[in-house]
Amino acid sequence: MESPMPLIIETIVTTRARSGEVHIAPLGLIQRDEKWIIAPFTPSTTLTNLRENPAAVANHVDDVRIYAGCVTGRKKWVVRRAEKVDGAVLKAALTHWELKVETIEEDDVRPRFICSTVFAGDHKPWGGFNRAQAAVLEAAVLCTRLRMLPKEKVECELAYLEIAISKTAGDRELEAWGWLMERIEAWRRGGESNSAACRPNHLSFIR
Repeated sequence: MESPMPLIIETIVTTRARSGEVHIAPLGLIQRDEKWIIAPFTPSTTLTNLRENPAAVANHVDDVRIYAGCVTGRKKWVVRRAEKVDGAVLKAALTHWELKVETIEEDDVRPRFICSTVFAGDHKPWGGFNRAQAAVLEAAVLCTRLRMLPKEKVECELAYLEIAISKTAGDRELEAWGWLMERIEAWRRGGESNSAACRPNHLSFIR
């Protein structure tokens, strides 16, 4: 019998460079027993920061503009200093986990940083995602894979996601969707940037 797939939590991970600069990226944290695994691609800013400063903060947010913003190069979000690790907490976080790297499983493509939770903070009540918020998350993931997927699949998935946007989106979701559609339109025209701000290695949601 095959082993079950691990639980993966989509979140916004912040890491801090030795210079003090904070990097913000959407990542999927992988659960392993009581630990959380961060598995950034090589090369990436998250990977470099974790090697320089073995700590991170997982920020759980309901403002999906942050996911869409990271994927489209809009990464200037307000942060404050973490409580127990050398890291940063998003002002928009409803809750956050402060993670300390305990061990590293080296890999040429995706090293795995095995982390323990040293502090958890609750800041605001969470009302749950609506369909539009979930659609923005899926579209953000899709935007990191435009160069990997057939055009027909991308267009089919977008058409389905647009149903949830049209029926349930609020102002935040509409703004986030607009950013993502700008990226999609550039891809449709064949002019999508492959800059460091948009490369999947830096901003792809990890699976």
